[in-house]
Amino acid sequence: MKQLILIVSLICAPLPVLAHKVIAGVFPAGDAIEGELGFSNGDMAVGQEVIVFGPDGTELGRTVTDEDGFFLYTPTSPVAHTFTADMGAGHVAKVAMPAEEVAEIMGVAAEFVETPVAASDGPVEGANVVTVASLSDEERQVIAKAVRDEIRPLRREIAAYREKNDMQSILGGIGYIVGLFGFGFYLAARRKMAA
Repeated sequence: MKQLILIVSLICAPLPVLAHKVIAGVFPAGDAIEGELGFSNGDMAVGQEVIVFGPDGTELGRTVTDEDGFFLYTPTSPVAHTFTADMGAGHVAKVAMPAEEVAEIMGVAAEFVETPVAASDGPVEGANVVTVASLSDEERQVIAKAVRDEIRPLRREIAAYREKNDMQSILGGIGYIVGLFGFGFYLAARRKMAA
């Protein structure tokens, strides 16, 4: 009987889970769509083919991730884009970017310009009008690249941290519950054997 209790206790003991979740994301990057593929354990998908589909399921194009798990795709039509990648062992990444964001990347969307509220036909007296110096396309691309390079590691760390803590908390809670039940069964079996 003691051996049975020992076996049941070992089976019910919380063990680390070796599974991991796919992390995928897309975001605007100048005139292109940048994305990343990886796993919650921090491993990034290197050399992974990514297939881009339109809203009707037609293939719009393909791209491949770099050594950091990032990919770039330049859209050709302002429609919703769905990025999919079969990463093997049942891991499939699927992430979408809505048509409004794609249109904005392509410069097709109308720009929103805030103007002061007018009481009549003229501007309101005392309204603050801010003029932003226009930047050349080259300057915008340099700034966008610098911001992307600085944000990349932060995105990866936040996604891995969120996944790690969520799964860790869930498994820890389950482990405590199973442990309490195991301890209760042990006490009950011990009382039964003593009687």
